[in-house]
Amino acid sequence: MNSGARMRHSTGFTLIEVLAALVIVALGMLGVIEAVSQTASNSSYLRDKTLAHWIAMNQMTTVRLAPQPPKLDKSSDQVEMAGRHWRWTMNVVKTPVDSVRRIDITVRPEDANEKSSLASLTGFYGTALAQPGTTIVLWQGDLQSSAGAGNGDDKEDDNKKEQPPPKTPPTPPPTPPPTVEPDPGEPTVPPIGPTPEPTE
Repeated sequence: MNSGARMRHSTGFTLIEVLAALVIVALGMLGVIEAVSQTASNSSYLRDKTLAHWIAMNQMTTVRLAPQPPKLDKSSDQVEMAGRHWRWTMNVVKTPVDSVRRIDITVRPEDANEKSSLASLTGFYGTALAQPGTTIVLWQGDLQSSAGAGNGDDKEDDNKKEQPPPKTPPTPPPTPPPTVEPDPGEPTVPPIGPTPEPTE
């Protein structure tokens, strides 16, 4: 009986083995939980970044559709989207072309640091004009510099139009074929055909 009780007592896990198994399972679960948390955090970041980019594009479209060009200064305002408050900042600066302005827009959450930005967008505002009948685009800033050249070309075209067409010289009359006089030394050949009868 003692041997049978000893055999039944030896079958099973000890407390140390159970604790070691629990530690291994806990470590594995921590890795899985961290991976899921990282995925959720990335999804939240991508969602916020997408919303911020939409806000920047909406503001850029609003500026481009305005009847007047944007002022050369820095402005900021608050907007609400997807149940959250956002703040956009727009900076308008000059470019080498007078009629074109560069627009830089940054968007961040309302409670974020002022120097941080979740999305940024750069665009341009300007108008271009082309002379009728040409494919060369002239920006408004270049109209004054090219006005003299354009007027000169117009004057040359007008002068060309005013000039009369060149006169064509008269066609000379056709030259008659040269007549060959018979040689007096050669006999005269009578004409072929019936001889006309003398008239009384």
